[in-house]
Amino acid sequence: MSTKNADDAFTDAHFQALFALLDAVIPSVVVGDPQTTSQHSIHISEDELDNLYLEVQGKTENPPSPGEFREYLAARAVDDPKFVKVVKDTIADLPPAPAKQLRQVLDFMKTRLGSLISTGYLTPFTEQPLSVRESILQSWQDSWLFIWPMIADNLAAMGKVAWSTTDPLLLKLGGYQDYLDNRSAKPGPTIEDNFKQFDNSIEHIETDVVIVGSGCGGGVCARVLAEAGYQVIVVDKGYCYPPKQFATTFEDTGLLSDLGDSSLTVDGSVAITAGNGCWGRDGTVSGTASNRTPHQVRQEWADEHGLKLFTTSYFEDLLDRVSEPINANEFCIKQNHDGGVLLEDFPTLGSKSRIITQNLSLSEYDSDGESAFSCQASTKQGSSVSWLPAAAKAGAQFIEGFDVSEVLFEEDEESKRAVGVIGIWTARDEGSTLHDSTSKTPRRVTLKAKKVILSSGALNTPLILMNSGLQNRHIGKNLHLHPCGGMIATFKGDIRGWEDEVMTSLVNELEGIDGKGHSPRVEVLNMLPFFTMAQLPWRNGLQFKMDALGFRHMNTFLSLVRDRDTGSVYPNAEGNPVVAYTPSKFDHAHIKLGLLAVAKLCYLRGAAEILSPVRNLAPFRCTVPATDRNVDDADFVGWLRLSQQTDFSSAVLISGHQTGSCRMSTSEECGVVDEKGAVWEAQDLYVADASVFPSASGVNPMMTTMAISEHIAQGIAASMK
Repeated sequence: MSTKNADDAFTDAHFQALFALLDAVIPSVVVGDPQTTSQHSIHISEDELDNLYLEVQGKTENPPSPGEFREYLAARAVDDPKFVKVVKDTIADLPPAPAKQLRQVLDFMKTRLGSLISTGYLTPFTEQPLSVRESILQSWQDSWLFIWPMIADNLAAMGKVAWSTTDPLLLKLGGYQDYLDNRSAKPGPTIEDNFKQFDNSIEHIETDVVIVGSGCGGGVCARVLAEAGYQVIVVDKGYCYPPKQFATTFEDTGLLSDLGDSSLTVDGSVAITAGNGCWGRDGTVSGTASNRTPHQVRQEWADEHGLKLFTTSYFEDLLDRVSEPINANEFCIKQNHDGGVLLEDFPTLGSKSRIITQNLSLSEYDSDGESAFSCQASTKQGSSVSWLPAAAKAGAQFIEGFDVSEVLFEEDEESKRAVGVIGIWTARDEGSTLHDSTSKTPRRVTLKAKKVILSSGALNTPLILMNSGLQNRHIGKNLHLHPCGGMIATFKGDIRGWEDEVMTSLVNELEGIDGKGHSPRVEVLNMLPFFTMAQLPWRNGLQFKMDALGFRHMNTFLSLVRDRDTGSVYPNAEGNPVVAYTPSKFDHAHIKLGLLAVAKLCYLRGAAEILSPVRNLAPFRCTVPATDRNVDDADFVGWLRLSQQTDFSSAVLISGHQTGSCRMSTSEECGVVDEKGAVWEAQDLYVADASVFPSASGVNPMMTTMAISEHIAQGIAASMK
């Protein structure tokens, strides 16, 4: 449930306009004459319905009954109170700037002049029949003025995600409701951490080390320094919730992420996921991949950035050392269909595949595939169940709900030294839950410390440095996102891609364009409904509903690139991160290279459909058995040739890895921190998170972040003796 009220900012007229547009995204499709039936439906003939049903029977193993199919198409999303609620909660959780922009667009479109400019009609679109509203959305997608494609894509995403989490027939026919009703996962044990509370008289605390951020970097630093005997306080703006409160809904994911304006890049080209809203951060809200830093990347960091640390045996030992507390292993993995596809079939195309090491525990608790965004079973050994409990055992203290605004300094003519942080602490009422919406009283609190470590991630750490008055030109720059493109394939069998573990295998030896390690990695995407449907292209409402029916037969494969080119992050008027990043032609070419390799793989595997990630490229369909297919088959080669000629820049890209915005360097002219993680501009101030990466790593940054943070924490401990 949202913690804000959408009606505070949006009037009934705004919502009427918004839902008129979303009605066209997920329409009611009925049999009948448009002249005699509702203007709020798309109309087809009985023969068209029969042909559509035959199509569904031909490509699915468990087709709906004729009655269920008719009911599924006829259902109108905007008439479903659950759909309306999710949309309103989404609007309520928008930061002020994008919420204002959406209201302005809707207000403009309601005027006669605005309607004419935006739709081509003087009649307001709220009064148009559904077929006209659908054509308006389609015209926006192809508009030469960038604002209209962005609006159309965002509306489509909002409608697709809300519908995929609320439509009962989609969830039933797709097999996901059965999974929810019969999940085998049991909530894991709650890690009891003693979080500090403040009464009205306390506004000032002193300690040896304050660590801002409870994720992979902050957790490692907390354990190392607490075990070295120092007083450590870890603060985070997120709250700690017991595993039983975690779930797999879109609503919960939004609450745990708390991305603000950074959920999309400024140009709308990349959707960003990060765990900024909960205790443990990305270690809680992420997958389980535990990749070591590739040797080629480490060599680049040493050769091109002068950071010799990364090619030493000492750094290799660091990677070994941080593997143990998180139980990084290859033995707790249950491969699902898509993981098996990569392991078994990619070698036939001349590329090598391998299992991805996972931070999973051997446990009586079964994560049952839901560990992509949180882990009820506590089998995922993120910071909140590994590093931080160990730190607490060694005496570290924790403060949740503490949003740090700036670092405090003492200055003289010769030096500038960090002496603490200041921020707003918001108490959580006893017994409150992830969905608690009760008002809480904020308090301004100062933490004084001998050493300050920022571990708030690549989107937030730079903002704290900027807000603290630091002027290094590299702060917030050099941001890498590891942009990923997705390719969906449907298979005849009952795939149920949401089961078992996610992202358990990868292909990392596709030939790149420049020979410098920027080639794509092929992985698999979590198959939760809202994530999958967000990747499914929208051309029209009927097409989308038909494609969505194949959900239980789908796999989504990712082409992840180690991006060569970068963007930046900066604060908006409210202090939230704004990400300015547009994938370059070079990086787009690598994404496309990986997606076409996925298409070849899925074709040989026997995919019934290969769904293009862009709306202007039709899906490839084939009924030939896999045993009779060859990558040189004329029809498939023709589709591949068309794919190569198609612009993929409109594809929905996602980013789960943000790095480099406070990069490590050998001088202040080249970066923000030195090889020990110390900020060039101030003494006793350190950064220990993925923002210090000299360039993109090309793999999940967790292990690299932990190894670097172990190195930084050891150095700090040695300096304090």
